Amino acid sequence: MPRRRTQEERREETRARLLRATVEALRDQGLTRMTTPDIARRAGVSRGALTYHFASREDLLVDSIAWLLDQATAGLRKLCDAYPAPTMPIEALVDYLWDMMAGGLFQVTMEFLPEARHNAPFRERLLPVVREFHAALDASWTRLSAVAGIPREEAQVSLNATMCLIRGMIAQNVLRNDPAYYAAMLDWWKRQLRGWLGQDAGGAARPLPAPILAAFAVAEPPRQRLVRERARRQAGGG
Repeated sequence: MPRRRTQEERREETRARLLRATVEALRDQGLTRMTTPDIARRAGVSRGALTYHFASREDLLVDSIAWLLDQATAGLRKLCDAYPAPTMPIEALVDYLWDMMAGGLFQVTMEFLPEARHNAPFRERLLPVVREFHAALDASWTRLSAVAGIPREEAQVSLNATMCLIRGMIAQNVLRNDPAYYAAMLDWWKRQLRGWLGQDAGGAARPLPAPILAAFAVAEPPRQRLVRERARRQAGGG
């Protein structure tokens, strides 16, 4: 007989379904168009279940974004484990970043940034997980640059330039769906980075870890720190 799930396991599974459904709704409908009834339908739960797990729409948003950024951070660390620093070709990291951002992370980011700009408490709740994501991104890039003997400050500039290029291409894709156009720019940029790192063309080919928004198919529990913070607020602890 299969083992029966505990009540806690069922609760975490329901929360994970709601988090994933919220991220999908942000990506597909946008923040202003998505509704909590639609999120409940996507997750296959009742409105009552949604309000039981999340006291407010903002709580649901914060935990969902935190869940997505946690997935992104884990994916970057997995990539570093798959390619120890001396063997990681720059193409592997740039291709992974493109897949991660174009796969939905950038679109979701563009939905919640305007709210974070005008809602200071919302912004403050997101800052810790955003910092963790950027720290993982920086660590991935530093592994490559350290092998080439490149100063950290210069490495950070090249990372920021790469991310700005990727974000700009994805934003332009809204009105120009032209894969060859973006592939040509990305290939040109990878050649510049190879020269900067002193890498030969055509590093050893191997499968990359699954891009981040395979994360939409993976149910994981939310960040425990955010859960504790919300519980403290609801208990009147500030």
